[in-house]
Amino acid sequence: MPAIQSLGIDVGSTTVKIVGLDAAGEMVWHMLEQAEPRVEHQIERFLELAKGETLSLNGIPLVSTGYGRKLVKQANRQVTEITCHARGIFREFPHSGTLVDIGGQDSKVIGISSAGKVVDFMMNDKCAAGTGRFLENTSSRLGVPLERMGEEALSVSEEHPISSTCTVFAESEIISLLANGTSVAVILRGLHRSLVKRIVAMIRTVGIVSPLMFSGGVVKNPAITQLLEEETGEEVVMPQRPQLMGAYGAALIALELAGD
Repeated sequence: MPAIQSLGIDVGSTTVKIVGLDAAGEMVWHMLEQAEPRVEHQIERFLELAKGETLSLNGIPLVSTGYGRKLVKQANRQVTEITCHARGIFREFPHSGTLVDIGGQDSKVIGISSAGKVVDFMMNDKCAAGTGRFLENTSSRLGVPLERMGEEALSVSEEHPISSTCTVFAESEIISLLANGTSVAVILRGLHRSLVKRIVAMIRTVGIVSPLMFSGGVVKNPAITQLLEEETGEEVVMPQRPQLMGAYGAALIALELAGD
């Protein structure tokens, strides 16, 4: 394996990701795990594993990003996830576009220029209704595994809209629909439509510049992708490793530090 020249770590609300790059900026090593309660210990373990790949971390710059970036005391620099996601996606798609990133606790829409700069963005980190947490909460309530929710939603053409914009009220609405005999698949399709409409409202605020790019853990849900395309009329494109874009962008910034 080529020698690691820089590291980027993305401490999210639900997962922690670390990426190692070679001198050319190619990803040569990475890890992804569910976030642990004592994430500081998890960060130390990740860095020990990185040391095992490189023999020594001396002189290798580290940039942290994400919800818990300030917990990475070993970082040379702490950079916002907006900047890092834009940097990571631009490396793979080097042109202007609109990036949608849906994580566990927040969602982001980022407008990216032809030079790879952030020109505008909007972030929802106050309400879970437009995030992966919205789907997780419903998964347990409906008894459908999270990884199957998208397929289940796409198995029907009928949908019942979920009008509530709060996860607590949405859950009450779902319970009422179940009591009235509405099928789980119909509820799920409506639920996905509700989430996508919230994201599209953010996209309209920032403005759509083709292509519409998608990253984050929710990218694995096929219903979100299909409904995003329906609602926007745009084809959605995805990077090879959508969950690693923040860590990848952080590692690219760290590589610049190495050059400096």
